[in-house]
Amino acid sequence: MSVPVVVSEAVNLQQLGVPETCIKHGSTTMQSDKWIVCVEPSQVTMVDLANNAQVTRRPIQAEAAIMNPASAILALRSGTTLQIFNLELKSKMKSFNMSEPVVFWRWTSPSNLALVTAVSVYHWPISGDAPPTKVFDRHSNMPPNVQIINYQVSPDEKWFLLGGICAGATPGIVNGAMQLFSKEKNVSQPLQGHAGAFHKISIPGREEAQLLCFHQRAVDKPGDFLHVMEVGRDPAAGPSFRVGPTLIPVPADAAADFPVFINIDAKHDIAFMTTKMGYLYMFDIHTAKTLYRARVLQETLFVTCSQPNTGLIYGITVRTGKVMRFQLNGQAIIPYIITTLRDNELGISLAGRLGLPGAENLYAAEFERLISQRQVAEAARLVAKSGGSLRSPATIQRFQQIPAEPGAPQPVFQYFSTLLEHGKLNEQESIELAKPVLQQGRPQLMEKWLKEDKITSSEALGDILVGSDIGMALSVYLRANCHAKAINCFVSRGEYDKIVPYASSVGFKMDYSSMLSQLMFSNPQGALDLAKGLVSAEGGPLIDIQATAEAFLSQNRIQETTAFLLEALKGDKPEHAFLQTKLLEINLIGGAPQVADAIMQGGMLSHYDRAHVGKMCERAGLWQRAAEHYTEINDIKRVFKNCHQMNPEFVVSFFGKLNREQSISLLKDILSRGPSNMQVCVEVAKKYHEELGAAELIGVFESFKAIEGLYYYLGSVVNFSEDPIVHFKYIQASCMLGQFKEAERVCRDSNVYNPVEVKDYLKNAKLPDPRPLIHVCDRYDFVDELTEYLYLNSLLQYVEVYVTKVSPQKTPMVVGRLFELGANEDFIKRILMAVGSACPVDDMVEIAETRNRLRLLQPWLEARVATGSTEPGTHNALGKIYITLNKDPKAFLLNNMFYDPKVLGPYCESLDPSLAFVAYKKGAGECDDALIRVSQAHGLYRDLARYLVERQDLDLWAKVLTKDENATESTERRQLIDQVVEWALPESTSADEVSCTVKAFMAADLPGELIVLLERIVLQGSEFSDNKNLQNLLILTAVRADASRVAGYIDELDNFDAKDIALICVSESHMLYEEAFSIYTKFAKPEHTSDKEEQLEMQVLAVGVLVDYQKDLDRAKGYATQCDAKPVWSKLGKAQLEEKMPGEAIESFIHAEDPSEYLAVCAEANEAEIWQELIPYLRMARKTLQENLLDTELIYALAKTNNLTELEKFVNGPNVANIQNIGDRCFGEGLYKASKLLFININNNSKLALCHIHLEEYREAVAAAQKANNVITWKQVCFACVRAKEFRLAATCGLEVIKYPDHLDEVVTYYSDLGHFSQLISLFEQGLGLEDAHVGIFTELGILYTKHVPEKVMEHCKVFFSKINVSKVVKACERARLWSAAVYCYMTDKQYDAAVKVMMERANAFSNELFLDSIVKVRNNEVMYKAIGFYLTTHPTRFTRLMEVVEALVDHARVVNQLRRTGDWALQIGQPYMKSVQKVNLSAINEALNELYIEDEDYVSLRQSIDDFQNFNMIAMASKLATHELLEFRRISAYVYRCNKKYNLSIELSKDDRMWKDAIDTANESADAEIIENLLRFFCETSEKECFCAALFTCFSHISPDIALELGWLNGYHNFIMPFFIQTFRQTHVRLKQLEEKNAPPKDSTNQDDIAATYAAAPMLGNPGVLMIEAGPAMMPMVPQMGMGMPGMPDMSGFGVGMPVAPHMNGQYMMPGMMPSM
Repeated sequence: MSVPVVVSEAVNLQQLGVPETCIKHGSTTMQSDKWIVCVEPSQVTMVDLANNAQVTRRPIQAEAAIMNPASAILALRSGTTLQIFNLELKSKMKSFNMSEPVVFWRWTSPSNLALVTAVSVYHWPISGDAPPTKVFDRHSNMPPNVQIINYQVSPDEKWFLLGGICAGATPGIVNGAMQLFSKEKNVSQPLQGHAGAFHKISIPGREEAQLLCFHQRAVDKPGDFLHVMEVGRDPAAGPSFRVGPTLIPVPADAAADFPVFINIDAKHDIAFMTTKMGYLYMFDIHTAKTLYRARVLQETLFVTCSQPNTGLIYGITVRTGKVMRFQLNGQAIIPYIITTLRDNELGISLAGRLGLPGAENLYAAEFERLISQRQVAEAARLVAKSGGSLRSPATIQRFQQIPAEPGAPQPVFQYFSTLLEHGKLNEQESIELAKPVLQQGRPQLMEKWLKEDKITSSEALGDILVGSDIGMALSVYLRANCHAKAINCFVSRGEYDKIVPYASSVGFKMDYSSMLSQLMFSNPQGALDLAKGLVSAEGGPLIDIQATAEAFLSQNRIQETTAFLLEALKGDKPEHAFLQTKLLEINLIGGAPQVADAIMQGGMLSHYDRAHVGKMCERAGLWQRAAEHYTEINDIKRVFKNCHQMNPEFVVSFFGKLNREQSISLLKDILSRGPSNMQVCVEVAKKYHEELGAAELIGVFESFKAIEGLYYYLGSVVNFSEDPIVHFKYIQASCMLGQFKEAERVCRDSNVYNPVEVKDYLKNAKLPDPRPLIHVCDRYDFVDELTEYLYLNSLLQYVEVYVTKVSPQKTPMVVGRLFELGANEDFIKRILMAVGSACPVDDMVEIAETRNRLRLLQPWLEARVATGSTEPGTHNALGKIYITLNKDPKAFLLNNMFYDPKVLGPYCESLDPSLAFVAYKKGAGECDDALIRVSQAHGLYRDLARYLVERQDLDLWAKVLTKDENATESTERRQLIDQVVEWALPESTSADEVSCTVKAFMAADLPGELIVLLERIVLQGSEFSDNKNLQNLLILTAVRADASRVAGYIDELDNFDAKDIALICVSESHMLYEEAFSIYTKFAKPEHTSDKEEQLEMQVLAVGVLVDYQKDLDRAKGYATQCDAKPVWSKLGKAQLEEKMPGEAIESFIHAEDPSEYLAVCAEANEAEIWQELIPYLRMARKTLQENLLDTELIYALAKTNNLTELEKFVNGPNVANIQNIGDRCFGEGLYKASKLLFININNNSKLALCHIHLEEYREAVAAAQKANNVITWKQVCFACVRAKEFRLAATCGLEVIKYPDHLDEVVTYYSDLGHFSQLISLFEQGLGLEDAHVGIFTELGILYTKHVPEKVMEHCKVFFSKINVSKVVKACERARLWSAAVYCYMTDKQYDAAVKVMMERANAFSNELFLDSIVKVRNNEVMYKAIGFYLTTHPTRFTRLMEVVEALVDHARVVNQLRRTGDWALQIGQPYMKSVQKVNLSAINEALNELYIEDEDYVSLRQSIDDFQNFNMIAMASKLATHELLEFRRISAYVYRCNKKYNLSIELSKDDRMWKDAIDTANESADAEIIENLLRFFCETSEKECFCAALFTCFSHISPDIALELGWLNGYHNFIMPFFIQTFRQTHVRLKQLEEKNAPPKDSTNQDDIAATYAAAPMLGNPGVLMIEAGPAMMPMVPQMGMGMPGMPDMSGFGVGMPVAPHMNGQYMMPGMMPSM
């Protein structure tokens, strides 16, 4: 029996290149069925499961990575740093640094990432910039030593479950701990268990229940239990759902096993629980019952996920990397529950809830029991739960047959009510329910159920509803896809606009023309709605637009015509140009110009005849529309004569459509009609200023002397125009109109006009107000001309106004020009005093100095100073005056704070250098270069030295102390240094000055002078003797300049930076190692360093000098012994380790008790192979560190020293060693005993078996392989036993290996290479009895039989054919030349082509029955033709039988050609076959048979063949037979010519053979009067009177009477032609009589109904009361009415002339094609 779960391997990570060491918890994650992410040492590997397991590798360094379950968003973790990347957009979304390490994380949803630390749980949303938010703290039952392996969030995100594991008190027992937290209550509840999950289920009669399913294993209560409880339900809403606790059946051998994950199959409400040992449990969540338990894996799943839509559960096995897939076996679960679990109640419940097969008999029996007991409600519920097994018409009849209880509803209603509560009714149930509901007059119930989708729509249900509610019936028809009836409902409801969209959407074809024709007379609006839908249908119009519009217009429906054409012409296509024109025309001429105006306003049409429409618009008085449609300027001018009636905005916008020449011409035309159009012309000029050009527009206005218009036009554009002429003309127009303020504004603000042009115009205009000229001259620096103009025109008041109000900064230029014009000095002083501080001083002073008028400015300058002016220019000018007048200049230079030393310094140099020094010194560094130059030039070295010391500027010091590389010592530099040493520095009491000076000397590379200076300061008892910086500097200077003094300074000085000085001493540039060691040892003493830690640090640094620089390890060891400090020993140990002295380094590290360098120590010890010395170091290191490497190396060292007792003791105790790796390492180095102990410890039976093999312990190896149960292990043990000739043990292992098809070849190859064929065959024969024997076993055994036991091959193939790989066995048979067996295999495998091929190629394999049975089943038809050739050459007597078999499968023409190529004898053999297939009437067959008939002179068969089968070249045969020696064959030739309408040739042959009847029949058949006449004349010429008469009788209908009369008269055959004429007169008489009756005038009738019926019956009259169904899809043309096609009346339809009118005939108008009455 099939098990209720399907377990399969989806993919293998190792096969995809993922290292085994990375397939473990924390390194490999799987958050959904889409991605697997593996973190490797140097990269991150991503496996896209949704894309055929495509592997992507990125060079990313991270500790962990997880992929978003819904999209390609990758989260990375490295230490406390978290980052989220969008791989599709290649961008980083978020990042954050946690304050504590994250121990577990997972995506709880596509938008949220959960983070678990040692103390708390956080949620981090990926949207926005929000940081992780703490949700809750871990409970006390979840301490940091609990390893978190799972975290779940409820669907409503209000409940959270945190799960982990930890070591139990009992060895080998793992305890589980969980914490359930409520967000609303903010409380936590500890749970004793290992795994849990949230899920939602549907419960009848209430809302969905949110459940928590979790495993419980209490410490104080034995056993494992499953709990299912509802969380988050409001108590007021009722009791919560709860099941359990239910005992979980744990097998006896799994007492120490524990659950790892619980995953929910959301599709089927089934919980899957996987354990560490590989057990799988399945539980029904609704009942908490166990459905299945089995050990499905030998490895542990360390990560799982579920797929909600399909119910699939995925998991990855640790290290092996198998991605396993678990799925409910729906076909087997119910039978398994019923037969194995024997729980019928559970089986019925599960089958009903999930709709699974297997419980049909139980449902039927239970239903019969309930019906027999009259338990109607229970029976109805049972049917509802049964899925579809009981919901049949028979069940409905059973309920209908049950009589109703008094006061209770009908049983059938109870049944339907129960079904409605549980879901949706099927088609038959819906129909049966609708009948009584409608009979009771309650259609609202049906409507309610229909809206709730409780009933199934069908055509029959719609037919029932259509009588009571068309709308409801329409809804049913729509759902049931009953298109025709749905459209009928639309028509009944008047919803014509919905017909076409619906029909188009469902692809329903119908005749719209007839429907439209009928509606046009009965419901024009409905016809319009339908027509709109037809022309706007997807895929193009379904009716002819023009014909439909003509039909509407023929009814004088202009409004409907317009509406229809507007809908039809929406696409604005060029091919609709004619219709667009006519649409506008019928509205413009038909009295609705406003409609046409609205259409054109909307811009819906663009391809109509614009010129024609423009003329009609002009006639209708639509001037604006007419103008829009004209393109000729003369037409536009004519329309614009009425521009006063147009909207001014339109007039303005219209100019935008014209070109420049047209616009100018039209503008001139409008202006010429008077000043009333001035305003609109100005607006046009404003808007199209740039397009028409300013010059052109100005010319237009000036040509009509419209200065005012020009002013307004230019005034609107002058502020934006960049054209100089615009600005100039505007200034000119403003001045001409007296608008001086506008002229002043433009002159002041504009930057565009030509200043020279404007200046000259304004000067010549001599305006009464010169302000425009003032602004022009001021802006463009025509100040001299302006001053001269105002001065010469006696406008002095404007001069003062200009310098005080307009441009005070130009006062110097005005004053200078006044100086040149000889103006009064008092006027100039008054101007200066009036301007005051607004006048620029520097310019004014410069102008005064150049004109030698500086003293004139003294009152003005002193006045500015008195007002508090701080401008340097003012004080500079005043200083120059005081220096020149020698008015206490030094006091001015020392006390004045506002002059510029750069100005007065050079001014003083020529007068007094000391004043220049004072001035430069006042510059505070800005004039240092000038100060140095003046000092050196005039010998002011002492002043310079003092200045340098006071300034404390290293850059300034560098300027005076630094010399070029090749330059000699200058006297200026030496004198300055002497002044500094002798005077400047001794006078200073500032430490900063001293320090800066010393630094300057250092920078200038003056070590000798610096040492002398520092010894004077430090060693000679100054106040700076204890200055640390100076002591440091003295030592450092000695280090650089005189190293011999350093040791003395170190002994003599105590207040210097020991560490820094020592570092400089040991630098590569100095290498004063002894001095550095002296410093460290001196300061390591308590009298110099009081802090113990600093003393220790000095000792470490001292030993560092010995080991790092002097490389004197012996001296260092002595110093370490002297100090006996652990850090010193540690430093020494590291140095010894670097010098490849691992033994000494281990000793030092042991003294230091320092395990920090355990990685390097282990590496060096392994390289030096000193494992015995390494063991005590590792034991010391394990006291403080718990590292994997320490324990691993200790085990390895014990193994290498063969200390197996200590090794076994250690591995059985607590340790964190990677026993797997060290076991592999020992195994690889041949330490099999040690590796055996290690593999026993970790239960690695695979490697343990290999150890037993190498130790030649074969039985133990087999026992270990049984525990490992791994095919690789089985194979290795098997091969080892084969090599040792332990065949019984080898067979035991081999049976386990050959279960796997992939390893069969290796087993066969290995046995075969060693020559053990009999043992190999015996092994495979035993494998046939395996429970899970597969195809490979049977196949390989068959192949072995072909090689070694050929007599068993046929029997093996017949017995086990269904289980062998036919292709492999057949190839083996062919190699062994076992052809009969090969044929059997081919045929049984339905490879009939190959079977036939073998039988044709191998004579001993041929069997006629097998061949005929196979040939009809071949796939390649070419094989059949090869078989035909094979039979012709090998078995010709059986050819006919072969063709009977393949008759329906071959190409008969090709077979005939093949027979022809083979030879004539082959045609003879194939004649029976060709006769049997001639019915297909192929030319090749007909020609071949006809040739055989001719050759056999069988004219009867030939004639019959020609009559029955005429598909051949008949002319060629007729030509061939025309000369045949036998008469019958010549007759056949004539007959063939006759059949091919070669009547002349046929008749000639008949004449030659005197076959008169054949000739007469041929002539009659030709119906050609000429041929018949020639035959008649031939008979007359040959005097064949009887034949002549027979020809007249036979060919009567084709002979003209005159021909017969002529031939009879000429040849005297009067009696022979008389029968012909009698018949002719008879026929003529009958025809004339019929014609008279047909053309008789009709009788009068006054019955109007008959007249109406007559007209209605005439299809050409266009009766509106009858649908023209036979007219086809196009509309039939209407009868011309008054005004539409009548003579003398204009055609108003808009569609041309229409139908032509026939001439008058008896006062009637005739339609084309009608014949007048005779």
